[in-house]
Amino acid sequence: MQANGAGQGQNSELSCLNSAQNGESSTAGGAHSNGLLSSTNNGTTVTTNNGVPSSGNSVVSTGTTLGSETGSSMKKKKRLSQSDEDVIRLIGQHLHGLGLNQTVDLLMQESGCRLEHPSATKFRNHVMEGEWDKAESDLNELRTLMHSPNAIVRMKFLLLQQKYLEYLEDGKVLEALHVLRAELTPLKYNTERIHVLSGYLMCSHSDDLRAKAEWEGKGLSSRSKLLDKLQTYLPPSVMLPPRRLQTLLRQAVELQRDRCLYHNTKLDSSLESVSLLVDHVCSRKQFPCYTQQILTEHCNEVWFCKFSNDGTKLASGSKDTTVIIWQVDPETHQLKQLKTLEGHAYGVSYLAWSPDDAYLIACGPDDCSELWLWNVQTGELRTKMSQSHEDSLTSVAWNPDGKRFVTGGQRGQFYQCDLDGNLLDSWEGVRVQCLWCLSDSKTVLASDTHQRIRGYNFEDLTDRNIVQEDHPIMSFTVSKNGRLALLNVATQGVHLWDLQDRVLVRKYQGVTQGFYTIHSCFGGHNEDFIASGSEDHKVYIWHKRSELPIAELTGHTRTVNCVSWNPMLPGLMASASDDGTVRVWGPAPFSDSQDAEGLSGKSFVCNLQQQTV
Repeated sequence: MQANGAGQGQNSELSCLNSAQNGESSTAGGAHSNGLLSSTNNGTTVTTNNGVPSSGNSVVSTGTTLGSETGSSMKKKKRLSQSDEDVIRLIGQHLHGLGLNQTVDLLMQESGCRLEHPSATKFRNHVMEGEWDKAESDLNELRTLMHSPNAIVRMKFLLLQQKYLEYLEDGKVLEALHVLRAELTPLKYNTERIHVLSGYLMCSHSDDLRAKAEWEGKGLSSRSKLLDKLQTYLPPSVMLPPRRLQTLLRQAVELQRDRCLYHNTKLDSSLESVSLLVDHVCSRKQFPCYTQQILTEHCNEVWFCKFSNDGTKLASGSKDTTVIIWQVDPETHQLKQLKTLEGHAYGVSYLAWSPDDAYLIACGPDDCSELWLWNVQTGELRTKMSQSHEDSLTSVAWNPDGKRFVTGGQRGQFYQCDLDGNLLDSWEGVRVQCLWCLSDSKTVLASDTHQRIRGYNFEDLTDRNIVQEDHPIMSFTVSKNGRLALLNVATQGVHLWDLQDRVLVRKYQGVTQGFYTIHSCFGGHNEDFIASGSEDHKVYIWHKRSELPIAELTGHTRTVNCVSWNPMLPGLMASASDDGTVRVWGPAPFSDSQDAEGLSGKSFVCNLQQQTV
């Protein structure tokens, strides 16, 4: 959080009053902060401690000395620091917003501080009461307290704009016209806005005015919003920014969430959903790092897995020539076999769900020249496409319209087809490793054998270089917003690229990546996490901003080829391996005292100092 230090040089505006420093005052028969009570007995001061009277001359003398020393101690008490004064003012503003005005008065009196400059208080009251001439006069008093002389013009413009709109709403068209011509126009500020304001004169009734001006109408609500805008031009020493304490607390909560490596739930910007009494901490046991299911229905290496876009199904493809579709139970998050799609003679190495999840396309390995398009609901094969026996169709991507897809392979084929497999367009000589369609429905990203990702536009037949690596790009995927690309690079591991700025953002450490095709993914709420398989039989998870893994999941016994994170259930993830299984990962289903199988404990050390931002 960055403290707003504007105007802090005006110590005269912020200083606590000496006569009421820390709220201490002494009167005859009054109570002192140190608990001593003083009373007068025949003109002689007698001191009592805790209400027990003292007697004897020596005691009187001692009491007088104590009283003298205490008074001296009060005078020498340390003056409030600048930060203490700021905190008192922030608390005062918050209490004032709650309507606890008497408490605020007592706090300011006891501390010797003031919530805001007297001129600012007067200005606030006049604005809220709609006394525009007086509020405009107050600006002259505030002028000397402001850093920017131009701010007065902007503030005056805002005041007069509110005055003009309120006149119009009240039906006082002549008065409104006078404000427009004789007060707003001479300011020679924001003439474009003045033209817009003049158009409101044609509004037939107040509802029409409020709708066109996007204004709430005359009253406390619109005036409060006006005051919030006006406060931005005043130094905080004169008038605090609106709801400053809530803003600071919200920033603190958001910062703690951002630094929490395991935060995987929807962010709530309101403070009512959190406790301010403890720091924000997410337990690793809420994170999808524990084996919930081991799916063993495949009888050979599992090369690929992918959750549907709505998160209700998982498709897995295997060397055993089958695709299995699994149903996700919405309550237990357990997976149950729904359908088996057979006949992929070369095995299934890649799968792509259509945008509406109605269809599923399956591709094979390098020597496969066929592509299968399945109807998911019926389990029927809609299209079996093959342009040439010389083709290698190993990758596919759906156009966002759901009516077209692109496919290609390393033998130089790059096609755009409809749902019946009819060839719509082709691009010659592109040896495709992996494909992705951007949301503009025009651009297709393709990684090729030249260690790069290029963008191809099928409408104007243009292409451009976007990413250039020094080693082969085995696979890549793109974030939902289309800004980031996650690459699995041979011998290098997992790289994060910014597609808009065309720069390498981060290299993630830990994963073992040779020349096998391994598919990583974005995942978790807001896609804050990255997961990838590895040739060392593990699943690695990183926070997007941290190069070091926050979890290493063990359990598979051979290379993990693919990881898929459920797009609707942030706590559910699946991984496919050469060991013939699909593992489903979720939060811990056991008590704190139990140890987790399939979990490298040391990987869960939440070391914020290692986090790279």
